[in-house]
Amino acid sequence: MANEHRKRIVLIAGEASGDVLGASLIRELRTLYPSALFGGIGGPLMVAEGLDAWASSDELAVMGFAEVVSHLPRLLALRSRIRSQILSWSPDVVVGIDAPDFNLGVEKWLKQRGVRTVHYVSPSVWAWRENRASKIGESASRVLCLFPIEPPIYAKHGVDAVFVGHPLADEVPLEPSREAARASLGLCSSERVLALLPGSRRSEVDMLGATFLDAAQLLVDEMPSLRVVAPMASPRVREQFTALLSSRSAYLRDRVMLVDRQAQDVMVAADAILLASGTATLEAMLSKNPMVVAHRISPTTYRIVKGMGMLKTDVYSLPNFLAGGKVVPELMQDDCTPPNIASALRVVLQDRSTFDREVRPQFVQIHETLRQGAAASAARAIAEVIDAP
Repeated sequence: MANEHRKRIVLIAGEASGDVLGASLIRELRTLYPSALFGGIGGPLMVAEGLDAWASSDELAVMGFAEVVSHLPRLLALRSRIRSQILSWSPDVVVGIDAPDFNLGVEKWLKQRGVRTVHYVSPSVWAWRENRASKIGESASRVLCLFPIEPPIYAKHGVDAVFVGHPLADEVPLEPSREAARASLGLCSSERVLALLPGSRRSEVDMLGATFLDAAQLLVDEMPSLRVVAPMASPRVREQFTALLSSRSAYLRDRVMLVDRQAQDVMVAADAILLASGTATLEAMLSKNPMVVAHRISPTTYRIVKGMGMLKTDVYSLPNFLAGGKVVPELMQDDCTPPNIASALRVVLQDRSTFDREVRPQFVQIHETLRQGAAASAARAIAEVIDAP
C-alpha cells in the first residue's frame, strides 16, 4: 500500500559468522516487510542483501579482555556514534547479532530510551555465569537462541527467549557429499585432506596460526601426500596467514592450499579438521567429519577468566556441549601445542572407524534437532516484537 509505514530495522553484526546470519535474516524479514529499510553494521553479505552499512563488521572483530583494551578508544567512539545514529533514525527494532560485548551495551542504552531490541544468538549462558541471563534481559526485549537448552535458562530469570534453530543446520545437508565438495575445490577423491581453520578474527590467527602450521608440518613430515586446505575468512586473515606460511618449509608451502570463504566445502571434503573453538566447530560437526578443537587466548585474558571463576563448564566446543560430553578432542591453552595437535589428528587421519561408529550418529541426531528453518523462525520472532502493541 502506498501509505504503508516502511519498517526501519537496524542490524548490528560483529564478525564473519554474524554477517552470514544477518544476510539470511534480512532476506526473511523482507518477505514479511517488503518495503523495509535496513541499516546498521554488517559485512559484505549483509550489504549485498540491502543493508545500508554505517560501519563495517570488521570494526567489531576483537576478542578477549586484553585484546579489547587496546581497541577501547576506537570502540567507544564507534559505540557513541552508532547509538546516536540509531536513535535519530527511529527504528522499529534493533537486532544485535552476536558480538555481545558491543551489542548488549548498545541494546541496553537504546531499550532504556524506548527502542525495541532483540539479541540474536544468545551468549553462552550455559558455559559462563548463568546470572548473565537476567542482565541480558535488561538489554534485549527478546533473545533468539540457536540451541534448545538456552530458553529454559532465561525463563528462570524472567527473560523472553525463544529457540529458533541454527541456520547452519538448515544449510548443510544431513548427508553432505564429500565427492561434490572435493570436486568444487579441485581435490582428488583419493588424497588424504586436512582442513585447517585458524579462526576468523585477526587476533585468533595471531594466537593460533603459527601453532596450527607447526602441527601441520609434523603431520606432513609423516604423511608426505597429506593435503592441507585452509579456508580464509577474509582478505586480512589471508594476508596474515600467508605471512606465517611464507616462513615455513618449502614442502609444507607446497602442500598447503588456501581458499577464500569456502569453509563449508573444505570441512565436508576433509578427512579431519583442525580448528579454533567457536562457531566453526558447529559447522565442522554438521560436516560429519572428525575434528580436533585447539584454542588459546591471551595469558592475561585466561588468568582473568580462571581467577574470577567465570567459566562454568569443562567443555569448550559446541559439539561437546550439544552432545553432553567430550566426543571431540579439545586442546586448550597450555595443551594447545603442535605435538599435541598432531597426535590427536594422527588418530583420525589413520583410522576413522571409531568416529564413524560412535560419534557420527550423535552428530546426525544433533543436526536434526537444530534444523528448524532458523532464519524464517528468527524473522517471525522479530516481527512479533515489531508488531506488538
